[in-house]
Amino acid sequence: MKVGMSMNMLTKPGRSDASVLADHLALGALAEPLGFDSLFALEHHFTGYAMSPDPVQLLSYFAGMTKRITLGTSVIVLPWHDPIRVAEQIALLDILCGGRCLFGFGRGAASVEYAGFRVPMDEARARFVESAKIVTMALAEESFEYKGEFFDIPRMSIRPRPISHPERRFFASSVSPESAEVMARLGFGMLVIMQNEWNKAAADIHRHRALAREMGHTPRPPVVSTNISIAPTRAEARDRAATYLSRKWDSIDAHYKFSDGHLGSVKGYESYGAVAKTYSKLKEDKHRAKATDFYVSIQICGTPDDCLEQIAELTRLTGLDHLTAEFSFGGMPAEDAQVNLRLFADEVMPILQRDPAFRGGGEPQAVIAEASVTRTKDIFAPA
Repeated sequence: MKVGMSMNMLTKPGRSDASVLADHLALGALAEPLGFDSLFALEHHFTGYAMSPDPVQLLSYFAGMTKRITLGTSVIVLPWHDPIRVAEQIALLDILCGGRCLFGFGRGAASVEYAGFRVPMDEARARFVESAKIVTMALAEESFEYKGEFFDIPRMSIRPRPISHPERRFFASSVSPESAEVMARLGFGMLVIMQNEWNKAAADIHRHRALAREMGHTPRPPVVSTNISIAPTRAEARDRAATYLSRKWDSIDAHYKFSDGHLGSVKGYESYGAVAKTYSKLKEDKHRAKATDFYVSIQICGTPDDCLEQIAELTRLTGLDHLTAEFSFGGMPAEDAQVNLRLFADEVMPILQRDPAFRGGGEPQAVIAEASVTRTKDIFAPA
């Protein structure tokens, strides 16, 4: 199994943005020396929810200081960008890092970000699909043209040309039923962010694999992203996870504004309206504790042996062969994040990378019927 780490640079009260960024850059700089296989960067804007407005630029920094690890985005939010510029950025990073990159894409769910980029949010799904097609063509074809609903592109060619066909390593997160067929037709893999029950994630993966086969593609194993809290004792790991994951509820609602229910009336985001009631109650200790217990339960948390057992089960359910994780979340102090990261790198990661039991990449062992999926209603924790 490949093992990666993700950087999520949450602003901290009383700290300058530059100092918080420095902590996370230092953590990211440990990825290759500690033996990780990959390093992922997020994209968010305007609120400090994750101070990573340009994941490709951030990964270019790490391309210059690393030689081995894969550099990935989780995700580039396509509706906010000109797809030609995205393709150019990808091609340049592909050259700078010698082809050791992969790219996840998404459509975003924060109205503050859509407003900041002056993009109508009700166009998000259609813009995502159209942009995905254009980026793929721009990288795969020496020259291309495109005429669609949002973009009318004359025949052109991006330069420099990529060196490794990065378009063959594209993933998409939160693929809706409406766009799943298009993503399968393009041959995109699935990036799964663990924000709901593992059985639900497994069901989504099975559907995506079936669609990919229908479109004539061999399904790729998913990339799975999670939070990890590891400690010598189960209680210590659980306490850290509960403390800092519970703090994420405030930053999530400050950024996404789920509690006011506004997304329920936005085309393509109607399902998000269901979480309004839950988020509006999270100021109450009882409801926050319940939500946090759920959130911790769907992450990787415990002793090294606990983490291995949980990852084994996640692999069985999903068929993943690439796990990436945040080790610093919810404003966790930098020294605690390094302890968390180093213990995982020492005690768990070598087994995941070397033990054939964690090879992954095969057909998931559990075939989950839609009717059998147990859902925890109205709790949703995005990246």
